[in-house]
Amino acid sequence: MNAALWMLGALFSFCLMAIGARELSGELAVAETLFIRGIIGLTVISGIIVGKQQIKLFHTERIKLHIFRNSFHFAGQYGWFVAIGLLPLAEVFAIEFTVPVWTAIIAALFLKERMTLTRVLSILLGLLGVFIIINPSYRPLDTGSIIMLASAFSFSLCHVSTKSLSSSENTITIIFYMCLVQLPISLVFALQQWQWPDAIQWLWLTMIGLVALSAHYCMTRAMQYADITVIVTLDFLRLPLITLVGVLFYNELFELSLLAGGTIMLLANLVGASKLRLQSSKMLKPKD
Repeated sequence: MNAALWMLGALFSFCLMAIGARELSGELAVAETLFIRGIIGLTVISGIIVGKQQIKLFHTERIKLHIFRNSFHFAGQYGWFVAIGLLPLAEVFAIEFTVPVWTAIIAALFLKERMTLTRVLSILLGLLGVFIIINPSYRPLDTGSIIMLASAFSFSLCHVSTKSLSSSENTITIIFYMCLVQLPISLVFALQQWQWPDAIQWLWLTMIGLVALSAHYCMTRAMQYADITVIVTLDFLRLPLITLVGVLFYNELFELSLLAGGTIMLLANLVGASKLRLQSSKMLKPKD
């Protein structure tokens, strides 16, 4: 029950961030949105660290990995915000579910993780889901889809880095450096197209900054209460939820191919997650 409640918070946070991004699309530069979001995030997370009197959380000995992680996270976020303005909301979320597929491929190629039959099946199912969603036989591959696929690939590099960082860094430290590293990067791009937001835009920007943090926090708390296969399944509910938002508020068409492809990718992620659960249970099993 606790996991479901935390995941509900994460789902609404992700959807609210997508709505905010859609509302600001074409009005403010993406880099400016990310810069202001970074300021809000850095202020809040720094306040939490100081308030808890845990100054040690500001410290890291892995700054190079933080820079690597957040360079790709910034690229992924930038592409995600751009794609929000070009594609139906449901398609953005559906393509984002390919992140575990790219993560598995990267882990096999660069981290020399063993390519098991289960992992191959997971990757093939994920790629099939992508093919159904993009549907190149029905329409040509558009710019938005390419951008979102590149964004998902960037997120996967970020995930691999996070996996390494989480072995020695507190979650709050990881989020702090996410905001800190990305702030100057976004500023460089934002200054080229800067315009002062009006009152309504400030409301959307503030919401994006806050729900970006709440999404990370709620997802982390949910993982403390439930198995990864449960988290993956609950996270999939983002797709029908954002589809409903797109249909009701943005007059987007309901496409069965999105749900069909998304469901196949859910199966792919569940296959991969079940492998992780099996590995974890073996590690935790007491030795004779």
